[in-house]
Amino acid sequence: MRSDESPQGAAGEPDGPEANGPEPVDPDVTPADVRRWRESRRARHGVLAVIAVGGSLGALARFGASLLWPTPADAFPWTTLTVNAAGCLVIGVFLVAVTEVFTAHPLLRPFFGTGFLGGFTTFSTYCVDIERLVDAGRAATALVYLAATVVAAMAAVAAGAFGTRRLLSHRSAS
Repeated sequence: MRSDESPQGAAGEPDGPEANGPEPVDPDVTPADVRRWRESRRARHGVLAVIAVGGSLGALARFGASLLWPTPADAFPWTTLTVNAAGCLVIGVFLVAVTEVFTAHPLLRPFFGTGFLGGFTTFSTYCVDIERLVDAGRAATALVYLAATVVAAMAAVAAGAFGTRRLLSHRSAS
């Protein structure tokens, strides 16, 4: 069809669903279902809003760390490694606390776990740091950093979760 033609059939009638009358309606969908869907959609908007606010605050905290502890472009990125490991440690502590210890507000986990800690830990910067090291001719350092970050992040999450559970078991035993 050329751009100057209208979308009509051979007899000048419109093609598509409007050519056959109104679209069919699912008889199983009631107005109450539509209301629940709209309410659910509003709730999702609230979750997205708290994730966005938490992510902004986490990114600002990470930016603050980079200002306090700047890393030259060709140097080992200790700041990013430390921020990622610290954030992962807090994730381990936080998730044990909110899933095993107390009942948290429904928006706490999206705000702090997904938003703040997601914005604070910076695995995109981790990738950029690897690229910078490779571009600076430091491929071996980039590989060490690549592996060290993954190992440190996993160890930090495990240590945070394990340490929190252990601390809580000692407190409940006393």
